Amino acid sequence: MNRQPYEKPPRWWSPQLSQGWVNFWRPFRKREQLRNQGLLAVETHGASSVRDLLEQQYGVLITPNHCSHADGFTLYEAADQIGRPIFAMMAWQVFARGGWLRQKILRHHGAFSVDREGTDMSALRKAREVLQSEPFPLAIFPEGEVYHLNERLTPFRDGPAALAMMAAKKGNRPIACVPCSMRYYYVHDPTHQLLELMDRLEESLHWRPRRHLKLSDRIYHLAQGAIALKEIEILGHSCSGSLPDRIHGLIEFLLGRIENQHSLPGHSKSIPERVKAARHAVIAKLESLTATDPDCEKLHDELDDLFLVIQAFSYPGDYVSENPTLERIAETLDKFEEDFLGVKTAAIRGRRRAVVRFGEPIVLQSSAKPEYAVHELTLQLERQVREMLLIND
Repeated sequence: MNRQPYEKPPRWWSPQLSQGWVNFWRPFRKREQLRNQGLLAVETHGASSVRDLLEQQYGVLITPNHCSHADGFTLYEAADQIGRPIFAMMAWQVFARGGWLRQKILRHHGAFSVDREGTDMSALRKAREVLQSEPFPLAIFPEGEVYHLNERLTPFRDGPAALAMMAAKKGNRPIACVPCSMRYYYVHDPTHQLLELMDRLEESLHWRPRRHLKLSDRIYHLAQGAIALKEIEILGHSCSGSLPDRIHGLIEFLLGRIENQHSLPGHSKSIPERVKAARHAVIAKLESLTATDPDCEKLHDELDDLFLVIQAFSYPGDYVSENPTLERIAETLDKFEEDFLGVKTAAIRGRRRAVVRFGEPIVLQSSAKPEYAVHELTLQLERQVREMLLIND
């Protein structure tokens, strides 16, 4: 996973969306999606239902899964099929690590920044304004992170549903929440390149490449070796048990220690929500200290531990063994390349196609008493996306 700076954002980046700019950048975007993401084609289902909602003056919130660094390109290809550009809420770090031109291109495509670890009023106001008055849809990724899990969904955060309900309650038009699934398939088989990467990964642990084993078995053994090293580093000893149980145990130890340190509840929430609350507490504490305060080093270590928690959470432990498809093997090795070898983004191996599905819209009428509670709406969106991901194309 990509390691991000977690601190107060330097500024807020507003959107500068216009159809003219989207048309201007389209050839560049298509070239970049092929060169940098290996994305050959995007097949879209249900675009007409989104188009109909927009023509009927609905505010539209699109909630896609977030499984790949190619998701932004894929979503905009689907937007071309809808016939409308889209606004998109993105982590401020995406803007901060890009140069001036990249920032301009993102803003011209309707992207605006959000501080996911704080209460970003500028982003919330803009998102509500889009839902209440703009003729274009708003896309928010409820998972919050790129987990490289093409065929599995991690828990949705409640924020997008809460935003939609607030816009419906205080606006003058109905709001429709549209679940969206994005799934990737290889067109060209990258197995030869994956085997070369597997050799490098094993060598990074000072192992001899185990070429006599199946690739799926080599992945499992490498994961066992990596978790054992982390257990020894953090717990002082390696543990027994299944790989999913050991990953969960390490997560609970690290996260529970930080929650206890900052008097945070959390066991009833999902791991990403608990990490968000813990980061918020740690960052707030850091901002109250001077740079020379001896507690700063400990707090930065806690932020590193929270990154490790999310990193570990992105590995279910049985993802490949459950169904060792080419896609599951490849995205797991992509993640290993980023996490073990420290590359910023995994190299592109093979060409892919994407399938985008827009599900049944959930309409929230403008009312003081919305029909759906926030948590119920979140679960319904999550359930629809999960069901669409099970469709094999």
